[in-house]
Amino acid sequence: MLLNPTGGVLGGDHLVTEIIQEAGTHVCLTTPSATRIYRTSRRPALLETTIRLGEGAALEYLPDHVIPHDRSALRQTLRVEMAAGSRAILLDSMASGRVAHGERWSFTDMDSRTEVFLCGKPAFINRTRIVPASRNPREIGLLEEFDYMSCVGLFADGFENWHAVASAMDAELARAPQVLGGVSLVSRGGCVVRFLARSASDMTSLNRKLWDAGRELVLQAPAFDHRKY
Repeated sequence: MLLNPTGGVLGGDHLVTEIIQEAGTHVCLTTPSATRIYRTSRRPALLETTIRLGEGAALEYLPDHVIPHDRSALRQTLRVEMAAGSRAILLDSMASGRVAHGERWSFTDMDSRTEVFLCGKPAFINRTRIVPASRNPREIGLLEEFDYMSCVGLFADGFENWHAVASAMDAELARAPQVLGGVSLVSRGGCVVRFLARSASDMTSLNRKLWDAGRELVLQAPAFDHRKY
């Protein structure tokens, strides 16, 4: 359980996390609750996470979603370096804001970058930047009525049956008609699922189902007990 003792992230905070997994280890990392980004007066909050996997290591990186408060700004990066034979399931998700308080897309800036390297070569590089003042995410053709977005990535060196993984992920999406999403294979060693949801419960439920399916297919492990409390 990764715990930030402040209970939230403030403008000007710069939190750096470095995790090194030795060969053959299996680690599941999560957070006790959502990450709250508080109002920023000047500098944005900075979150930098680097994870290095040794040979044959397995990683499950599944933090709860980010909730940007009104007038907050965040820059976050996740870099995962995977050695030969290693495998990983990664989750990145966010809310439009404090929806229960009527805050939707009222933050200043959200800039998120994820990089995954397999044996030193890039397998997945993604950057999402949302600046609501420049373009309202609720416009037609963008996020419209959806308030939550999630990306689940599965990566493995030496694994070949990615079409079966993609089919399983697509089947989970089909069983959740209240969300809008899709599945893509990356050019080498991976599969990525992206979807939009209208509620936190819909997003969390599907994240768990995708996690369980990916765990069974990619990590060859049984479903995980999701109870945190």
